[in-house]
Amino acid sequence: MTNIYDYSATLENGTSYNLEKYHGKVLLLVNTATKCIFAPQFSQLEDLYQKYQKDGLEILGFPSNQFKQELSSSQQAAQACQTTYGVTFPMHQLANVNGKDANPIFTYLKDAAPGTFGKSIKWNFTKFLIGTDGQVVKRYAPKTKPKDIAADIESLLV
Repeated sequence: MTNIYDYSATLENGTSYNLEKYHGKVLLLVNTATKCIFAPQFSQLEDLYQKYQKDGLEILGFPSNQFKQELSSSQQAAQACQTTYGVTFPMHQLANVNGKDANPIFTYLKDAAPGTFGKSIKWNFTKFLIGTDGQVVKRYAPKTKPKDIAADIESLLV
């Protein structure tokens, strides 16, 4: 059975790794954009990361310019997140989340947890919660505030 550990990701600095390294952790994957109206969610995401990382939570940010609200490079996006919102969780390379060129991670996530209006991602800051077994537990709409996901995260932490 396919799970999130079957995929690889590339950090904003170009380093690739297999998501298997997070086996046994609770993951929250988010498609991000620094110029989006929801960008202030970075602060709440960082709050969750600081509060629960020691208990086994990892947050992974995947910037996307598919909705024309991201800076022109992965490095610029990551730097903006770090300097503006204090982000310390891993940020990845710019990637599409929809269409034939979509990052395979997001193709998997959309298939495993379709949204209200189908499988496509409608906007930035769609969030996917992954359990310790690598399976998608829940998909959250862009407007869902990260702080409102805390109870779901707590229920999955061992």
